Amino acid sequence: MEKNKIKTSTGEKIFTVFNYAFFTLLCLVMLYPFWHEIMLSFSSLEASMKGGIFLWPKGFNLDTYKSVFKNPNIYTGFRTTIIVTIAGTALGTLLTAMTAYPLSKSRLRGGKVLMTLVLFTMIFSAGMIPSFLLIQNIGLMDNILALILPGLVSAYNCIIMKSFFLSIPESLEESARIDGATDLRIFFSIILPLSKATIATIALFTAVGYWNDYFSTVLYIRSVDKWALQAVLRNMLTNTQQAMQQAGVNVMAQTNTNAQTIKAGTIVVSTVPILIVYPFVQKYFVKGVMIGGVKG
Repeated sequence: MEKNKIKTSTGEKIFTVFNYAFFTLLCLVMLYPFWHEIMLSFSSLEASMKGGIFLWPKGFNLDTYKSVFKNPNIYTGFRTTIIVTIAGTALGTLLTAMTAYPLSKSRLRGGKVLMTLVLFTMIFSAGMIPSFLLIQNIGLMDNILALILPGLVSAYNCIIMKSFFLSIPESLEESARIDGATDLRIFFSIILPLSKATIATIALFTAVGYWNDYFSTVLYIRSVDKWALQAVLRNMLTNTQQAMQQAGVNVMAQTNTNAQTIKAGTIVVSTVPILIVYPFVQKYFVKGVMIGGVKG
């Protein structure tokens, strides 16, 4: 017996075609600028000076990356950013979960007041100057901790985690308590293992935030050897020639590079590492956001 097939109307077919075409075009528009920088970074000096559209390298060469990796600030920037991203993501995700879990429990005294205070921080913040004075007064100026501590817990991430915790049946915790488990044991042995998708999503949000942060370096860090990678990138983009000369690299002496290819190479070097992370958490990403947004 043949199964009944659902007929698709002409309007739905037109919408589907338009939808695919629109989002394909949108993806190309978003991807091409990055692809252009990659191809430009592998192109020769003459081709980069002519400009135009780069769908593939013109006059393939690796001199740009040789020049970029001669800059010691790239290595110190990577070191700082990797330390900040790993430490901030691990601590931030844990603290976010530990904040959201009690807020999801109706038995928490003053829970509604605390949740209101968390939501308040999404609308109002102290501002740049009070934040700067706080970091200065607690002695964290020119300290790598100034890049980690201010961004550990996000109210938005807390709300996502809290929404997910609300979807976990209370019977699981009650069964564990009957067996003698404490709240900490329940949290680490039951709740967190069930929250892998949401935790992966929060970790990704946090990691991208730390990796892309350069303004904290501008505010709090004075030593160049403690600059985050994005601050090094910003310095390169605003004044490539001077930044490379300060790092001991003479761009004019390089036979097949110029400021444009150096900029493109630096952008690629600073962007590719965080892009590599996405495939490992992609399977959790949509699931985590959807589950976290079911209940409010």
